[in-house]
Amino acid sequence: MKRDFLQIPDFSSEEIHRLIDLAGEMKDGGYDRKPLAGKTLAMIFAKSSTRTRVSFEVGTYQLGGHALFLSSRDIQLGRGEPIRDTARVLSGYVDGIMIRTFAQKEVEELARYSSVPVINGLTDSFHPCQVLADLMTVREALGGWAGKRVAWIGDGNNMAHSWLNAAGLLGFELVLACPRGYLPDPGVVARNAALTTVRVVTDPREAVEAAHVVTTDVWASMGQEDEAEARRTAFAGYLVDEALMARADPGAIFLHCLPAHRGEEVTEAVLEGSQSRVWDEAENRLHVQKALMALLMGDPRERML
Repeated sequence: MKRDFLQIPDFSSEEIHRLIDLAGEMKDGGYDRKPLAGKTLAMIFAKSSTRTRVSFEVGTYQLGGHALFLSSRDIQLGRGEPIRDTARVLSGYVDGIMIRTFAQKEVEELARYSSVPVINGLTDSFHPCQVLADLMTVREALGGWAGKRVAWIGDGNNMAHSWLNAAGLLGFELVLACPRGYLPDPGVVARNAALTTVRVVTDPREAVEAAHVVTTDVWASMGQEDEAEARRTAFAGYLVDEALMARADPGAIFLHCLPAHRGEEVTEAVLEGSQSRVWDEAENRLHVQKALMALLMGDPRERML
């Protein structure tokens, strides 16, 4: 039976551990199999990207497969073809589909009608592949996430929602500092607050107190360009600088999913400083997505059942 990856809770805690174990094996050079040999991944991009495209394309190649880039201009989705039709057509041609788009409901409909695995490369609601990379980075830097406190600073956006889902599934503490009017979805908060310690505050200093991980994102995401000035005003005081990091645990690390706007959500000193693990985090997108494709699309002996 095919599996999809649309949100973090689509996998169990044990499967997340297994995936990151496999990603580590791939990163360390201990994995030489080609589970995607003869297979093709269709990559649908309604939203452009650097990291998502390159990491999926390179990862597919390294696993022996072929990645096919499809922008909205290249396929009939951009001309109004129903998603359910595209899903069934592509399922006859390819072995997996990754989609990066705006609405979560589009990804869910694609998965519902597709007979091959569908991977959410990003929507306005969730960014699960990025948080897989973040979790791998936390484990590399801190030995794991058990007993750790994560502080999210900024917009209650798709990254905040995926961190909430990860906290609920894996059991670490999460504190989110967001301005009023930019809070995360209350349903996502409530669902995960019932599973672990989750708090939403408006003061970044409160959020980072004794945190082991401090993470943020741009204030205006793709599609929000018209709101950029209003958001800069609303997010004043949410800059992650050295003074804010000093309130975190002495061994804390800083993460950012990139691209970063130096001087807005993070200072140059923090981004390039000794606590930053941003470049490891970016590289780990490649490794977790390779593991994800191997487990969803590869040899049945490696697949998640």
